[in-house]
Amino acid sequence: MSVKSSGRMKTVLFSSFMGTAIEFYDFLLYGLAASLVFAPLYFANMSPALGIVASFATLAVGYLARPLGGLIFGHFGDRLGRKRMLVLTMLMMGGASFCIGLLPTQAMIGQWAPLLLILLRIIQGIAVGGEWGGAALMAMEHSTPERRGFSASFANMGGPAGAALATVAFTLSSLLPEEPFLSWGWRLPFLFSAVLVGVGLFVRLKVAESPVFLESQRQAASSQLRRVHPLLQVLRKYPRAVVVACLGTIMAFAVQSLLATFAMPYAVAAGLSRSDVLWISLATQVIHVFTIPMFAALSDRIGRRKVMITGVVGMIVLIHPLWLMIGADNLVLLFLAFLIGNPLLQAMVYGPTAAFISEMFGAESRYTGASLAYQVSATLGGGLVPLAATALLAARGGNDPIYVSALIVAIGIISLIALLVPQRPAKGVAAEDAGAAVSVI
Repeated sequence: MSVKSSGRMKTVLFSSFMGTAIEFYDFLLYGLAASLVFAPLYFANMSPALGIVASFATLAVGYLARPLGGLIFGHFGDRLGRKRMLVLTMLMMGGASFCIGLLPTQAMIGQWAPLLLILLRIIQGIAVGGEWGGAALMAMEHSTPERRGFSASFANMGGPAGAALATVAFTLSSLLPEEPFLSWGWRLPFLFSAVLVGVGLFVRLKVAESPVFLESQRQAASSQLRRVHPLLQVLRKYPRAVVVACLGTIMAFAVQSLLATFAMPYAVAAGLSRSDVLWISLATQVIHVFTIPMFAALSDRIGRRKVMITGVVGMIVLIHPLWLMIGADNLVLLFLAFLIGNPLLQAMVYGPTAAFISEMFGAESRYTGASLAYQVSATLGGGLVPLAATALLAARGGNDPIYVSALIVAIGIISLIALLVPQRPAKGVAAEDAGAAVSVI
């Protein structure tokens, strides 16, 4: 690889990482606020327990919107290009987050407050639903075949990086006394999103369009074959791949989301301070940024499934001990639980995920197929599981996580079965990737 090509690849990888980091900063910042702030501000007419459930329900709404975003931006990303869609998703996410930072509370405008909160959360979900697919493909489709897992993982690195940045911002604002924090302090991290989006757009606009997409479009233009809608192409040609990719990765999203949201109030309720929990979460998120590409690179050497299956089995075996450690009112045990849960076990599954999913679809409909599978998995595992876990914990009196552990074990078994299903990479994911014969409309 020439120096010029190497420099261009570094820019692509940095853009992929930074773009998803900014998107997930906004998206996961909402999760922190939903855990610690939104219940008393936007659901004040409910009991504290029901307020938290309602707050997590709005969190889930964003996840439910993600598959819609994946389909919308996947369609136009397969038709018009990856780069244009990535610029648009960043603008949507930043605008929605900035508006959340300005949103009046229920005490100010009544029921309009939670309704507007839900609307902005939906916009966030649509935006992040379109972001991941384009970011992962831009990195993978600029990469050499033997480094696809490592390159595509830069999009996944943005998740914990964004979460770490969100945790720093939210933790710093939470150092304020309770009254000013609930009045205006929690809004500052959302308003800061405008600055991040400006920086992100500056970097993203410097990246060239995917060469795989350009070649696919060139060949499609010269082909006499009938044009096919990308979603129909995915459903006709890759239905098995969608199911395997979705179910095979659902465990990673379930564990990641629970540790980022549900575990926070659970640890605080056990006796730890909110700031201590946030700082420990931050430390493990920083480590997570580096273990994701490490396990992705390992998957380039020994295979995606071997690495991912190891992580799923580990999470099945250790999930209940991890919950007991989180609820032990001990900072050392909390740190170990977060360390084992995310940077180690979850990263084994999540690190290879971008390449694992993307390799199942041909270039002509890859943005649509990869986005659909990833976002449905994220919705089921990341959006609905914290809501279900909160309800299960409440049913057990608020301090016994046995049902939550059973739920995660069941999800892990589903992921394990899916990963054991034989599945060949789609034709055209190697060096000759660009050779797509069917274009999209």
